[in-house]
Amino acid sequence: MSGPAITAGVAGYARLVFEGRDVQPTFDALLARASATPADAGAMLDLSTLLQLVGQREQGLALQVDALARQRHYRRPLGTGEGPRLLALVAAGDLMASTPVEFLLAGWNGELDLIFLTPGDRLDGITEHDIAILAVGESDANAPVLAWLGEIAPRWPRPMLNGAPDAIRALGRDRAPERLAGAPGLVAPPTRRLGRAELAALASGFPTIVRPVDSHAGGGLEKLESPADVAGYLERQPSERFYVQPFVDYSGPDGRFRKLRIALVDGRPFLVHLAVSDHWMVHYLNAGMADDASKRAEEAELMATFETGFAARHAEAFAALHAAFGLDYFAIDCAEDREGRLLIFEADTAMIVHDMDPPDLYPYKGPEMAKLFAAFQALIASRLG
Repeated sequence: MSGPAITAGVAGYARLVFEGRDVQPTFDALLARASATPADAGAMLDLSTLLQLVGQREQGLALQVDALARQRHYRRPLGTGEGPRLLALVAAGDLMASTPVEFLLAGWNGELDLIFLTPGDRLDGITEHDIAILAVGESDANAPVLAWLGEIAPRWPRPMLNGAPDAIRALGRDRAPERLAGAPGLVAPPTRRLGRAELAALASGFPTIVRPVDSHAGGGLEKLESPADVAGYLERQPSERFYVQPFVDYSGPDGRFRKLRIALVDGRPFLVHLAVSDHWMVHYLNAGMADDASKRAEEAELMATFETGFAARHAEAFAALHAAFGLDYFAIDCAEDREGRLLIFEADTAMIVHDMDPPDLYPYKGPEMAKLFAAFQALIASRLG
């Protein structure tokens, strides 16, 4: 492989968009570099990232294809740039295709190299590095890469975080409940993959939750109350494959739904956020947390007491999660069911974990995210010995 192209990464552009600042000057500067002769592949990749962040997903992915046709090795100096060299093995695709490693490296000094893989790549020319992370996320699109890496990862010449492609594949929405069946202290509702004809013929198990395979952030996710709702859902959704699971009412005594995102670093849980909503389909951005001081106060209290409260209460379940997958790093979206068990909605290595929330509204978040990032960086140091 040729030498890496320099990229500014994801985190800086994400913060720019998240804070609502004017992206046009940045866009214009990247476009000038990307369209120069010769084209700057790093600028092309960064422009692809920016386009996705502002909602122009298809245009961004098209530009990413062009960038990766020119170069598949990118480098992001972090902090002083003096420190360990971390190589992330990543997959082409949108911002949910791979572990968002850069966010976890806030405040870290070193180099982050990204290699975008396709099955059968020759890897003998990969740059020197001190440690690697298998950052390819679980999805149908990434299945061929993960299958190929299953042969490669065990022979990797350097320490590798998350170096178990089979365990990453086991995080799939239909496979994770099978692996977690019978685990103490937790419940993961059984999930089936159905084609359109199978879904159309579904006659029992209602109310049920349905979503297209490989969808995220609630895209296409609906609760169907009876078989009569299926036909209308299929009219609205062109996908060919769907995940179907029983609906679990996890509302609290006050009727509200509480959904947590928790990251596990070497088995240790860290609270990323708590979303409180009046609707069962809870996402942090649609829960109205910024508009409700009482919700933020509840989240702040949970963060302050997480280690001695929630994490201690579910210690057996977190130990079971770590044992089931054996990964160095992954995250879950979860809740407590009405029996007090840990209710697992999703497990993945590619969930977004960040520290971009405005500190004036969320003063309690920055220190907690710093603890998570420090733990991830300490994991790197420990693997380096």
